[in-house]
Amino acid sequence: MDLRIFTEPQQGATYDTLLTVAKATEDLGFDAFFRSDHYLRMGSADGLPGPTDAWITLAGLARETKRIRLGTLMTAGTFRLPGVLAIQVAQVDQMSGGRVELGLGAGWFEEEHKAYGIPFPKEKFARLEEQLQIVTGLWATETGKTFSHDGKHYQLTDSPALPKPAQAKVPVLIGGHGATRTPRLAAQFADEFNIPFASLEDSERQFGRVRAAAEQAGRKGDDLVYSSALVACVGKDDAEVARRAAAIGREVDELKANGLAGSPAEVVDKIGRYAAIGASRIYLQCLDLADLDHLELISSQVQSQLS
Repeated sequence: MDLRIFTEPQQGATYDTLLTVAKATEDLGFDAFFRSDHYLRMGSADGLPGPTDAWITLAGLARETKRIRLGTLMTAGTFRLPGVLAIQVAQVDQMSGGRVELGLGAGWFEEEHKAYGIPFPKEKFARLEEQLQIVTGLWATETGKTFSHDGKHYQLTDSPALPKPAQAKVPVLIGGHGATRTPRLAAQFADEFNIPFASLEDSERQFGRVRAAAEQAGRKGDDLVYSSALVACVGKDDAEVARRAAAIGREVDELKANGLAGSPAEVVDKIGRYAAIGASRIYLQCLDLADLDHLELISSQVQSQLS
C-alpha cells in the first residue's frame, strides 16, 4: 500500500509551507506529494495569504525534491487550455527528472471561477474528454511529426507536439463518483482511478464499474491503479486525536466514520479494509500543514506497519 500526502493549499498556505511539507514527505518515506488545484478557499478557512498555483508550485518542488512523485488531485480542466497544459506538465516532468503525474478533472467550483474571471462552461465533461485526447495525443506524437485535433471545443493544427515529458508515459489520473461517463473516461485514458472521500461500499462499487469499463474497452481491469483519498487525523491517544480534529474544525466521530482517524492501529485496520476492496494507494488529506508531527506519527506507526 502506497501512502501519499495530499494537501489543500487554497485553505491557506504559502509556497514555503508547501515546500516544508513536501520535504517532510520525502524525508519520512512517503511515496508522493500531491496538491489540489483551486483558487478560492472553502468553508470557514480564511485562505490567507491567498492561493498558490498548482503547476507553479510543483515546478518549484520539482527542483527542491529528489525522490517523491509530484502531482494534482485534480487539475481543473476549466483553468487551462489543453495544449498549454501539455507543455506545462511536460516541462515540470523534465524539471523533476520524470516524477510528475497528472490528475485531470472537469472542474466544479463555480465560485472560484467567478472570483478570478475564469469561464465556467456548461459542457464541462465533453471538454474534459477532448482535453484528455489532446494532452495524451500531444505527448504520444512521435518527435518530428505533428498533431492535429478538430473537435467541438478545441482545434489544433499541425502542432509540433513539443516539448516531451521526461517519462515515456506520464501517469494520468481520473477520478470521481459518476456511474457511467467517469468509468468510461478512466477506461480510455487513465493509468490510475481515484475515488475521493468515499465509503468502503461506494468505493468498491465504483472500482467495479471502472474495472468493467476497462474490460469493455479491451483492457484488463488490473491495468489501472485503484486509489482512495481520505482525510487523515491520527493520534497516539484519544486526546491527541481530539486535538487534531479540533484544529481542522471536524468532529472525531465524523472523521472516524468518513476518513482515517483514531489511533495508528485503528487507521491501519481501516486502510486494510480499503486494500481488501482493491485500493493499492491512499492519498492522505492533511489539512493542518503546520503539524509535521502528524506526518511523523503516520510514517513511524502507520506506514511502517503497512510495509
